[in-house]
This record gives sequence, C-alpha cells and structure tokens, in this order.
Amino acid sequence: MANFAYGGRRPQSRCLTGLILAVSALSFASILSLSDIDAFAASGQDTLPHSPVRVDAKATALQLSGKPAGGTADHSKFEILQQDFKSGPEVTKACLTCHTEAADQVQHTLHWKWETKNEATGQTLGKRTVINGFCGNVASNEPRCTSCHAGYGWEDMRKAPPSEPEAVDCLVCHADTELYKKFPTKAGHPLYEPTLWNGKMVQPPDLSKAAQSVTNPQRENCGSCHYYGGGGDGVKHGDLDSSLNHPDAALDVHMNENGLNMACTACHSGSGHQWPGSRYNTDAKPTTVTMDGKETKTTKIRSLDQQAGLMEPSASCESCHSARPHDGDDIMGIKLNDHTDTVACQTCHVPEFARGGVATKTLWDWSTAGKLKDGKPYKVMDEHGHPIYLSQKGNFEYAENVQPFYSWFNGETTWTLLDDKIDPSKIVEINALGGSATDGKSRIWPFKRMHSRQPYDKAKNQLVYNHVFGQDKTALWTNFDWDKSVPAAMDFVGKDFSGELGFVDTYMYWPITHMVAPKEQALHCQECHAKEGRLVGITGIYMPGRDNFKWLDWIGYAAFGLTLLGVLFHALLRIIFRNRKTQA
Repeated sequence: MANFAYGGRRPQSRCLTGLILAVSALSFASILSLSDIDAFAASGQDTLPHSPVRVDAKATALQLSGKPAGGTADHSKFEILQQDFKSGPEVTKACLTCHTEAADQVQHTLHWKWETKNEATGQTLGKRTVINGFCGNVASNEPRCTSCHAGYGWEDMRKAPPSEPEAVDCLVCHADTELYKKFPTKAGHPLYEPTLWNGKMVQPPDLSKAAQSVTNPQRENCGSCHYYGGGGDGVKHGDLDSSLNHPDAALDVHMNENGLNMACTACHSGSGHQWPGSRYNTDAKPTTVTMDGKETKTTKIRSLDQQAGLMEPSASCESCHSARPHDGDDIMGIKLNDHTDTVACQTCHVPEFARGGVATKTLWDWSTAGKLKDGKPYKVMDEHGHPIYLSQKGNFEYAENVQPFYSWFNGETTWTLLDDKIDPSKIVEINALGGSATDGKSRIWPFKRMHSRQPYDKAKNQLVYNHVFGQDKTALWTNFDWDKSVPAAMDFVGKDFSGELGFVDTYMYWPITHMVAPKEQALHCQECHAKEGRLVGITGIYMPGRDNFKWLDWIGYAAFGLTLLGVLFHALLRIIFRNRKTQA
C-alpha cells in the first residue's frame, strides 16, 4: 500500500518498451499550526517546535489567485482597522462595514456548515456527521476540532453553528498567517491574553496588525487548517502539507514559488465564498466548458496566467488543460490523449505523494491506546522524530514518497455512518469508492488509502463515536479508558451503545490531486503496462503488457508464424523464378 522506506524513489528508466506499449495500447486501457502549537499538541512533544522562518509579506509576491486583487486597496490605511481590537468578532464587525455580504455568503458554505447532502447517495455528510480514520469524530470533542472552523465559538455539534454575522472569522483566510493564528482549544478563537502552555508563555496576536494585513487567501491561509488535519503536518491528505508553502517545481509545478506560484484559489476558483473541489462532491471525469457554455474535450479555455472564471464548477485539471492536453500528432501524443478517457490526469502526473520532506501517516491503530508506564502516559519516537506510539492515541506508521493506491472512480463515495451495519470480519471502508470499468463515468484515480483500526460496537456491528478531548473523567486523552470514552461520546449524541467494545480494521480513501510533478517525471508506459506494474489491481480491462489470454496469444503466434512462412515462401518463389528468367 505504501513505501515505508524513507527516501524511496521511483525508478526513472526509459526504454523502447514504453513506445511499443503506447503504440499497441487499446483505447479502453487508454491554528497555533494550525500553528506550531497545534502540531505540538498533536505530536506529543515536550517542547514547542521552532517557528518557521518568517517571509516578509511585503517583499514576497502574492500568489496567483483565481481573482487577482489588482492592488486597489491597502487595508493598512483603513482607519476602522487601526483600532485596538479585543476579539476576533470585533475585527469581523469592522470588515462587514465594507464587505456587507461576506458573512452571509460564508454562512451558506460547507466551510461553515460542515454539512452537505449527497444527492447521488442521499447521505448527509460533512464533518458534523462522518466518522473518519483519524481522530474519529467531531461531536463530543468540541472545542478542539472546531479550532479549524471558519468562525468563532461553535462548541456543540448537536446545534447549528453560530448565526451572528460577526461569528465569521475573516482573518483565518485573509490575514498574514505570521500575524494571526487560532488557538487549538478555543473553538476557533485566537488567544486574547497571554497563556501558559506547557511551561511557555504564549502571547496573543495583535488583531489590529492582522486586520491590516488582509489580502486574497494564500496557500499558508488554506494550509493553516488543511495541512494539519488529523493531528499534525501532512498526517491526513498526504498531498497537502507545509512543504507546499514554499515548493520548488519538482514538488509542484503549479505552486512552484519561483514559477507560477499559484494559490489554492487559482484552481479552487469560486465566487461568493463558494469554493469548488470538495471531496464530498467530486467530478471524476469532468468536461471543459467554453466561454459560450458548450462542452468540449479539446478547447483549453484559459492559460495559466489568465484570470479564472471560465472553468466548470469543479476544480479539475481539465479546467485549464482540456481533456486532450498532450501536444503532438505522433502516435505517442495520440495514445496519451486517448488515455484521458479512462485515466485521470493525476494518475500519471502525481507519481508519489508526501514528496516534500514531510511524512504522512499511513497507519493508525487506536486499539493499543491507553497503555501506561508506572501509571503515566508515555510515547515512543522513531528515528525521524515521528511518534510511533502515544498512550493517548495508539500506534502509528509514517511514510514519504508513497506510491498511490489506484482504483476506478466515478466521483461518488458511500460513507459508513454511525447507524450503518458493518461486517467486522472484513476491512470496513469508511468511504467506499464508486465506479467501474464499464459505467462510462469512471477513470482510474490515485488515492491515499489510510489504514486504521478503530472502535466499534461488537453487539450491534456498528462503528461508534469516541470522546477523546477534555479534562473530564471520560476523555480518553485524559483518563486513557475506552470503557468511559465511547459510552460518553455515544450518550452525547443520543445513540445507544451495547457496552461491548471491539476494534475493526478500516480503510479511508483520499483523492491525490496536489504535488503535481514536472512532465518529465510523469509515469512512463512500462510502469503500468507490466505484469507487476502499478495498475496490477485494476480490473475490468485488458491492458497490453500486463494481461494475456492464451487463445489470443495463440492467435498472435499463429498469425506471426503464418506471416513468417508466407515471407519465406515468397522469397523461395522469387529465387526459383529468377533462375528460370536467367535461363530464358
């Protein structure tokens, strides 16, 4: 599933086999980290990690956004932002005097509601309801989890998020991340007074300076939450971590700091604070839309240095590159373009993830959590400084340069929710992938497949919630007792628990779409078209170089033999008749 050897690299060999396979291929084969404190709290370290080197925002070019700012406003000159703010909501209230519709827009988004209806499956999804393969669930663990909410003060998942306009957090998406950070345990708020944290005094941010620094969202803004999901840098997604703040071309050709330097919003280009590209609503086989609204496979609707606004409602590669992105009228170019019907762009162009020097978590075994030494919690670190055991969380495994898991995918996922029955004799898929080789909507996609072992109700054969955060007597991270943690969480959301606790293996799938490598590092033909190639687990198609059918092989052998025999016979006749002509 993953390359657990640090520093492992994909071979870059090239050979004639690749061209042969391409020619012969059939078409159907064709926030304190939130901030540093957040990372510290999740890792179990004894001391705060070093702060990142600060890059002066004034001396650094803004990243290419979906809607370039144009430089028409310098917020540091706005008198209303020069006051002594006492809280985040006070800043938002000031912002809304000009941006009158912003709060209402934000409060109608997935970022705010953490809830969405999947029309294809009928399931209600989002952070409020789903169970994940990392920390498990949000409910009962507020306000720790809502430190990544785009607002202030959401402390109960059983209730809707706050409705007051000033509860929206403008700064987390728009302020310089060196000037503003949420605190990991304040339900979305930053610190408002100096606080002692693990023996160190942490100072609150200067909200006035933060408010005056606002601009279009930069990678650091989005990453303040999305990099650190699951409890640490790079833990969850695998293709999103802090290495993307300052990447080179080898790590990501689009975000390359000395190249295109694209912000997240250059691809997740929306309006009204609605950002396309949610994993709950994925278009696995998107179609380019031209300026007149017509669908096309060939028209590149914009170049990368143009403003966004013409792409379809999906943050897809096809939005810029079309579904026929490969140049050239030779056989190689034609066959590569044929592959886009059945192979996602990311499959070839993201050969590995976790490539920026930040390891991603590949295994989380909750069943071992709760062990103590001399009555106290303990931790075990590996040679790279990653925790491989924490009393609070159990055992972990990490990896870098991980080869993705490949699967047919039509964009639909069916989630295993709290009330769904499971079969504990099998690995439970948290978000089972939809798609097949024959449905006409699927392509072969790369994923991070997260392996976890998490609690379930043995009598009811259902996954359960767990209460981990807090100083109360039932929180697992405080008292290390599963027999208190699970009943407390289930009682919190009003669900029955039999009392029979077990642990079951689960898989959770994360689409790999970032860390796009330079085209020279894209997969070569022989890496898939081989007996034990990358796509060995893909079914439903015949893949030259990988598959063989005896009767088809014999037909080929026979055709070759008959052709050879015909050539020899023809040569013999030429020799015979040439001699007769000489005699005549």
